[in-house]
Amino acid sequence: MNFFLISLIKMGIVTAAFMTTLAYLQWIERKVLAHIQSRVGPYRVGPHGLLQPLADVIKLAMKEGFIPSHVNTFFYLLAPFLAVFFALISICVIPFGPSVEILGVRTDMGLADLSVGVLFILAISSAGVYGIALGGWASNNKYSLLGGLRSSAQMISYELPMAIALASPLLILNDLSLRTIVNEQAGYYLGIIPKWTIFQMPFPQVFSFLIFLISGFAETNRVPFDLPEAENELVAGFHTEYSSMGFASYFMAEYANMVTFCSLATVIFLGGWHPVFPAAYGSDFVPVLLLLAGAAMLLYHGVVQPTQGRPWDKYTMPAAGVIFALIAMVFLAPVLKPILIPIFWFVSKAGFLMFTFIWVRGTLPRFRYDQLMNFTWKFLFPLAIVNLLITAFAVALQGPKS
Repeated sequence: MNFFLISLIKMGIVTAAFMTTLAYLQWIERKVLAHIQSRVGPYRVGPHGLLQPLADVIKLAMKEGFIPSHVNTFFYLLAPFLAVFFALISICVIPFGPSVEILGVRTDMGLADLSVGVLFILAISSAGVYGIALGGWASNNKYSLLGGLRSSAQMISYELPMAIALASPLLILNDLSLRTIVNEQAGYYLGIIPKWTIFQMPFPQVFSFLIFLISGFAETNRVPFDLPEAENELVAGFHTEYSSMGFASYFMAEYANMVTFCSLATVIFLGGWHPVFPAAYGSDFVPVLLLLAGAAMLLYHGVVQPTQGRPWDKYTMPAAGVIFALIAMVFLAPVLKPILIPIFWFVSKAGFLMFTFIWVRGTLPRFRYDQLMNFTWKFLFPLAIVNLLITAFAVALQGPKS
């Protein structure tokens, strides 16, 4: 009975956390891009615009879902559902932390541990293109159709180097279970260098990580590889004819794919929930120190030096500072520490990768379509093959693990 109760609780927590992340990832992206471009970003709806995602959801839900007369109605409605379904389901196999004991039951911090978790995510991500391609075709619009075709060609092309980039660290780790992959990256070289696959011998997988990261931009239709929705060429591409929640579904799928991809990269290449440096050197106190530093900064700006032109800051910033300090105290609780510390390190690594996605969007221009295809077939794919061959040769020379 406890097992099913804990499973239901985990499903509720993961669903709530994932959906909240998708909503506020849009707010974070708008804020980061605004700072990159010397703008303010959302700040009117709630303190610092924190209620802007809620306002956007209400606005899109209240808008009329207009269906053009020339579309294939069944597939037009099915396409965004498929895009969201395949984007959300992959998170089920991502492990967020080690096994812990709750109510006398040993349970994993994650919803499912498949022995072929890597293959499951690759299969689901490959099927995700149907939502975009079908939406472009069903819209019966030339711009939408071109966007759908571009997406199909782009995903097929970049999935090859991405899969080969994944095969290289798997040769070293010798397992397809995501939880086992993380466990194989535990420990440190010389007591300080983490045994993540980007550092792990016999051949550190730095090139695999970079290839995987670049392919992820194409797989998630992010700048500079957002050719399926290039507004300067295709108006909005595959979702030109969509409005209301159909339009919102595609963007939710994009952010969900980005979260899943960054989580997978964290698990495969960056050691998952393992800290950057050993606990003996104080890694368990990093979240506490960061939260207390954030609390001190918020209190300083709210009480000592309030921001000019924003009178509510003298109330909202100290309140947020107190919340940060309370969360820091929670991290010190002995009962919660084994759960919260691994989640902190996992979220920090995945969050850094998501910040990289946003940073690139605010920095690089969009590729031309011929440049996109030339880059993958003439550079990325051969580089992935060479990296795989060198890794296989190094693993063969090393021999089986003891």
